Amino acid sequence: MTEIDTLRSEYLTRIADAPDAATLEDVRLAALGKKGQISLKMRELGRMTPEERQTTGAELNRLRDEIDSALRARKTAMDDAALDARLRDEWLDVTLPGRPRPAGTIHPVSQVMDEITTIFADMGFAVAEGPQVESDWFNFDALNIPPEHPARQEHDTFFMHRDAGDDRPPHVLRTHTSPVQIRAMQETGAPIRIIAPGRVYRMDMDQTHTPMFHQVEGLAIGRDISMANLKWTLEEFCRAFFELDEVELRFRASHFPFTEPSAEVDIRCSWEGGALKIGQGDSWLEILGSGMVHPKVLEAGGIDPHEWQGFAFGMGIDRVAMLKYGIPDLRAFFESDLRWLRHYGFAPGDVPSIAAGLSR
Repeated sequence: MTEIDTLRSEYLTRIADAPDAATLEDVRLAALGKKGQISLKMRELGRMTPEERQTTGAELNRLRDEIDSALRARKTAMDDAALDARLRDEWLDVTLPGRPRPAGTIHPVSQVMDEITTIFADMGFAVAEGPQVESDWFNFDALNIPPEHPARQEHDTFFMHRDAGDDRPPHVLRTHTSPVQIRAMQETGAPIRIIAPGRVYRMDMDQTHTPMFHQVEGLAIGRDISMANLKWTLEEFCRAFFELDEVELRFRASHFPFTEPSAEVDIRCSWEGGALKIGQGDSWLEILGSGMVHPKVLEAGGIDPHEWQGFAFGMGIDRVAMLKYGIPDLRAFFESDLRWLRHYGFAPGDVPSIAAGLSR
């Protein structure tokens, strides 16, 4: 047996016995690579006589072609075997009856936020958004909140960490969505009519408070806007949101740094049998704060308070969701309990609209 016959027998055997693609590649490199045995044999042809070169060269070419064909055939066989194994593992009997997937639900906060947006959009309000990490100026100063105000203390507000020597303005996790009103006024000027829904953060935690919750604030600025416009807007909202023919609101004088005059708004309700009923009874329940925008806030937004005036209001989205859908504990909104979500959640198709109804 010649040396070429020995190489042929060796490599054809190694190719046939190769268990995987990596081993097969090692065999290819050992035989046909730049430093493979057949490649090295081809380099020896230059030292042979013309007769030997012609005979040996033809035999080496045939050997190279034979090994290359064997390698390709083995690679194809491996690919076919892998595909067969995959088809066996992934086999699915399409004649089996379908198994419905568990239906997901919309979180009450998301649903109520959509309901609120739908109502105010019908009254001509656009939706404005802003960053959740705000500068101290946008969150407090621009809203006429003085340095000594309790909200500016660290026990009430999440202040962002600053390294020693950092002279940049302090930043906070926004404590309300009112900074969005300032940004919207600076960007679009007057007249303007917006709502600003979103997450806000305060250091508080009990049955009716959480460190992170959701608010929506409204702003309307024009030349002749008054408290009468504010009263009508809030009555129309409550009537649509609670889906009642009539509601009665009570405006109580209050104080907010960013509005003057300011008023807290109560809605008539009853607690008969321990159950809350909105729109009837002899009791009152606070639902939001409101007032006419303070002149200093208008100035901070780049609007001339001698020429323009307007109203603003704010309410907790989680709170009105609890009132409308009878949810007893605010903390459950953020506990990711699937049983709670299946009970209080909404179907994906329950899209709020004024004409078809807001809730299921």
